[in-house]
Amino acid sequence: MSENYNIDVLIAGAGPTGSTLAADLLRRGLRVRLVEKAPHAFNGSRAKGIQPRTLEIFKDLDILDEALAEGGSYPLTGLHFGFITLPWRMIKKNSPTQSVPYPNTLLLPQYKTDAILHRLINRFGQQIEFNTAIEGFEQDIDGVTVTLSSGEKVRCKYLIGADGGSSTVRKTAGIGFVGETDDSDKWLIIDGKIDKLSRNRWHMWPRKHGKQVAACPLPHSSQFQIMIRLKPGEMPNLNEDMLSEQFYTLTGFRLHSITWSSVFRPNIRLAKNYRAGRIFLVGDAAHVHTPAGGQGLNTGVQDAYNLGWKLGQVISGANESLLDSYEAERQPIAASVLGKSTELYASLGKRNLSSLKRGDEERQLRISYHGGPLAPINTPSTKTLQVGDRAPDASCIGPGSVRSLFDLYKGPHFTLLAFGVNATKALLEIKSPTNGATLQSYAVHTKEVDSEDYICDVSGKLCNIYGITDDTLILIRPDGYIGCIIKKDWLTTFNKIIMSIS
Repeated sequence: MSENYNIDVLIAGAGPTGSTLAADLLRRGLRVRLVEKAPHAFNGSRAKGIQPRTLEIFKDLDILDEALAEGGSYPLTGLHFGFITLPWRMIKKNSPTQSVPYPNTLLLPQYKTDAILHRLINRFGQQIEFNTAIEGFEQDIDGVTVTLSSGEKVRCKYLIGADGGSSTVRKTAGIGFVGETDDSDKWLIIDGKIDKLSRNRWHMWPRKHGKQVAACPLPHSSQFQIMIRLKPGEMPNLNEDMLSEQFYTLTGFRLHSITWSSVFRPNIRLAKNYRAGRIFLVGDAAHVHTPAGGQGLNTGVQDAYNLGWKLGQVISGANESLLDSYEAERQPIAASVLGKSTELYASLGKRNLSSLKRGDEERQLRISYHGGPLAPINTPSTKTLQVGDRAPDASCIGPGSVRSLFDLYKGPHFTLLAFGVNATKALLEIKSPTNGATLQSYAVHTKEVDSEDYICDVSGKLCNIYGITDDTLILIRPDGYIGCIIKKDWLTTFNKIIMSIS
């Protein structure tokens, strides 16, 4: 078939995952279409916890300030036992540090997350195509021909399934979805107002007539997200009057002005493959989780962040094999997260409060690709970092308004840091790739230098955070992970690595 492409990438599904991927590809100058079978943007609170690692992605996409302005902190839990309400902190509060500037989970309803990402896509001059579904597709060695519900046929280089747990793309591609759905376990999820219930607590009624009930205040609104776990075999009724009556019976508070409601069945599933030729799965199309721990949305956004730069590189001329690293890096992460969220979900039925605690693992800052295809085990490391680890932040003074490494990393480029005299000399011989993401190189000094090619570690903490003990080159991938650590044979080693990904 002729390589007469309409676009580079077609993405099915405009939720947080598909929208993140679309934004990342658009900023790389690729031709993208984002289609969504629903008639309009999602209007419920559903996934409401944005983890610290996802906040760092939002920083890179330049939407962090919007997210922080529209979200809020998680309040203390208020555990209701009869006439007694016990205040309790389920989610640990952390103080910002130089390496982790956004250490806490942000409470942000999903409809606001979607809206922020959709506005970003619009700023790129792109419109989301609602009421447009994938009807079918055929792929060949050169591309994918997709039939849309409008009857239009689109020729693209790659098709991305970000279309949720019941993904049409996954099913049509014949990719298995391994796991289970417990149809006997159902939750009602409701957005609405509650009279005379304080908004400074995440209210929980652990045992009310054999059910579990929770009401979390949504920031900058008068609404709560309400969750009611039904009894086995109980049939849900989404009639507003019935929902209000049930909530009053369980809690003694009046629920009204409901704007969204849904029935949730815990799904625990993982796609057997994330890739089938030129078809890729991201987010819930690849893995579905229980709601415990706020992991599903965040894992999906990070899928998109991992895949985006790799698609950009390959479309610009890098070897197609780079795309195999997407599944190799992300599928084990999803499997681990599924195990953790399942463990947390199981704890909901226990009386031990410590089983409900949320800690560092849920923040997703310790995720590492070390040992994967792009981060071999037998490579150099520093005192604190290995290849494949998250690149931490640190304060510094750099060109323009740069005041931290995250300012430096912001954008769809590679970043190369040189520590020490010999590593700095090597920067003069290293050339930026001619295809794909650009390379921005900086020498790290302990004194301020008036140059676009230097950054200043004024406090000395940058070198400590990065574990520098000798002359070292560190390459940071466009998704903020360590791409390589080089301590000798600077030019030869760097060229070998950069050629494999560009």
